[in-house]
Amino acid sequence: MTARWLPLLAAACAVGPDFTRPAPPPVDRYTTGGVRGTIAADGVAQVVRPGGELAADWWQLFHSPTLDVIVRDALAHNASLEAARASLRRSRYSLAAGYGVFYPQLDATGGVTRQRFSPAQFGSPMAPSEFNLYTLEGKVGYTVDVFGSQRRTVEGLRAQVDVQCYTLAAAHLSVTGNVVNTAIAHAGYRAEIQATEELIAAIRTQVELAETQARAGTAPYSNALSFRGQLASTAATLPPLRDRLAQADNLLATLVGAAPAARRPLELELAQLALPRDLPVSLPSELAHQRPDILVAEATLHVSSANVGVATAAMFPQFTLSGAVGVTNTTPGALFDPASWIWNLGAGFTAPLFHGGTLNNQRKAAIAAYEQSLASYTQTVLAALSDVANSLQALALDAETVDEQSHAVEAWAQAKKLIDANYASGLSDYLAVLTTENSYLQAKLGYIQAQTQRLQDTVALFVALGGGWWSVRHAVCTREFP
Repeated sequence: MTARWLPLLAAACAVGPDFTRPAPPPVDRYTTGGVRGTIAADGVAQVVRPGGELAADWWQLFHSPTLDVIVRDALAHNASLEAARASLRRSRYSLAAGYGVFYPQLDATGGVTRQRFSPAQFGSPMAPSEFNLYTLEGKVGYTVDVFGSQRRTVEGLRAQVDVQCYTLAAAHLSVTGNVVNTAIAHAGYRAEIQATEELIAAIRTQVELAETQARAGTAPYSNALSFRGQLASTAATLPPLRDRLAQADNLLATLVGAAPAARRPLELELAQLALPRDLPVSLPSELAHQRPDILVAEATLHVSSANVGVATAAMFPQFTLSGAVGVTNTTPGALFDPASWIWNLGAGFTAPLFHGGTLNNQRKAAIAAYEQSLASYTQTVLAALSDVANSLQALALDAETVDEQSHAVEAWAQAKKLIDANYASGLSDYLAVLTTENSYLQAKLGYIQAQTQRLQDTVALFVALGGGWWSVRHAVCTREFP
């Protein structure tokens, strides 16, 4: 083997650790007992399908054209997504700039100077002279990356691109999740307001009946006053509900990149949202390679690993090659005379000898940063597993709550019908009517809230699973996420 191959062999070595993806969590389920599905509530039982793949447009599982439109608007106009896309483009340009270190650096210089030359500095008695000096020169420089400092730097830039790509995927998931969740909450508030207004109308009827009975002398006027109090108390619950509804509208406007005054209020009924029956749930080992925040943590860990290599390479000699060729003369017309040509070639190195422990401590700091990133990655994975487990358990309990609340609404509706008829015929007193009216309202509102929570916890599960963004062919990190 000839000596000319030695620099190439040396350049093939990069000091510092080679990054390896962390192993996925060694578990095959999210909860101790495992969750396979929910009971049938409102005629719908949700079935968990382990190992299933969630669609990228998971919000379409709710079968709401209105919801589809608002999500599409948000993906097209959300400012946070635009910022994330710009950040990804910036990181890609930085990586492209970083690749420049692997090529020779060429520069051209030129200038003209007025000089005074004194031969006395060489011991000559000749008189000083003044002249103009014209120079044109091309320079080339190249860093021989023997110990991989530049390669580790570019490796870190590539990992930064991954960080920004997965950050964009996380922003995409956050926006879609917030839009769907807010739209469901909006529909829930509308349903609560409608139920409350129906009850107010019923109580107003009771007020009129009580006042009629009081004027006829068949019932004390205190009954009418009690109904009026109940009417005022029930009506007082409407302003907070309307406020929350307006806030949901304003939040949706912000998510789609519009001012609240520039967007019409959302018209979406709770009954227009279908509860997804089939719940595809990735295995824990797959989740670690799908959920954006985990992938961001992994890419950040890769950056830290590359930084250890950069800090390690700084402790070794740095080698450079340089050269220059040009022309110089005292008159512009003679610049390209053969006698005007100048050139130089050189090689150099810089080897750290003593830096007061700076380089060694910088390497230790880089290692500590890597260990910090590794711990953060582990915590992110554990938090993700917990998110999925919590969502699965919440859905199982939501189904039970919806089932019980539906039975309560049916029971109190029948009781209300009987009590109202008895009161109208004088067989029941006003207290029984008030108690039944209030219980029916609470049961109906509880039922609406349980339905809303079940839908929102389904959204939470889809978000906890990563939203299925990886299943979109053009969403990989080789291109911008849409």
